[in-house]
Amino acid sequence: MRAFIAIDLPENIRVALSAKQAELRNSLAKMNRDTGKQDAEIRWARPEGIHLTLKFLGEIPQARISQVIESLSAIGGFESIPIEVKGFGFFPSASRPQVFWAGVEAPPALAHLAGVIEDAMEKIDFAAEKRNYNPHLTLARFKNPRPRPEFRSLVEAQSQISIGRFEAVEFFLFESKLSPRGAEYRKVARFPH
Repeated sequence: MRAFIAIDLPENIRVALSAKQAELRNSLAKMNRDTGKQDAEIRWARPEGIHLTLKFLGEIPQARISQVIESLSAIGGFESIPIEVKGFGFFPSASRPQVFWAGVEAPPALAHLAGVIEDAMEKIDFAAEKRNYNPHLTLARFKNPRPRPEFRSLVEAQSQISIGRFEAVEFFLFESKLSPRGAEYRKVARFPH
């Protein structure tokens, strides 16, 4: 099973992100019509698949799922974490983007939760993440990381726009299944129970 641990988004945030994706897609399409260019290299995330990842586990055997659930259950409860979805950006950089994301502003409690989960997974032999936790919501991926000045200018003009706020009170173990339509996600377990 391909798995990851994430915070699910409330419907109002998902709807707002979907509207922002549509707005940007339409603006890009209009710019491309004006210049005669097409950009089929952008794969937009389906709104129902957008989530706030805390830890990617990768492919794990079915036999280890109960071990993962047991380890995550041992973490126990946590105080609700206020999260604001605000701003946009690119990984690894705006000049050679591979990922287009919406920013996540949260108190240190979010990074702490991700760290606790990281430690719990490392204790059961999942590789530790080499990079610092950088919360974001992936909105699109680029097949070819090349400069996209038109996209960059659209994003820079909206760098401080707030999509909305919510309180994170739980997280989930998700299964990710690849299909012809893209990845499909299923919640396997909820924490805390």
